[in-house]
Amino acid sequence: MECVYLGVGSNLGDRGKHIDLALEALRGTLKDLIASRVYESRPLYYRKQPLFLNAVCRGYTSYSPEKLLRALLRLEHKLGRRRRKAPRFGPRSIDLDILLYGNRVISRPGLCIPHPRLQERAFVLLPLIELAPFMADPRSGIPFWKYLLKIGDQGVYFHSFSRYTLAGEKNRHGVWNRTHF
Repeated sequence: MECVYLGVGSNLGDRGKHIDLALEALRGTLKDLIASRVYESRPLYYRKQPLFLNAVCRGYTSYSPEKLLRALLRLEHKLGRRRRKAPRFGPRSIDLDILLYGNRVISRPGLCIPHPRLQERAFVLLPLIELAPFMADPRSGIPFWKYLLKIGDQGVYFHSFSRYTLAGEKNRHGVWNRTHF
């Protein structure tokens, strides 16, 4: 079993519901799945589109990186994403990215791990650091928090859905929040 970190994002329709559905569906692929809090962010590359909700989840899988990627692409399609019809970095109902797969470094057409733009995206770094504060980039050995210090403000803010709080936290009513899927 390998530990994997996935990015989960949405900026079309009921963004929170799309993230929820994706995390629920990932339970069949990843064991011991936990999710970060959800962050709202401005679009980074293609700016004329709605705000995103983003999170990172961690789990363990016996899938190869290629099989995991195929499973994520099928799940995106099932949740309404049509890659061929949308501009690159454009609006999407759901976006699932393999950020890290153990300490592997893979660079092939169609599959690059760690994610090639991970170190430049606050909307990924913030939730990743929340789950793994001292993790370092397997390519460079640089801790991910140091990348976050370099990139500055990108308009990423904590989004206060209580159902997305950290695993183990209780809400104000003393009920465990749903984050350990």
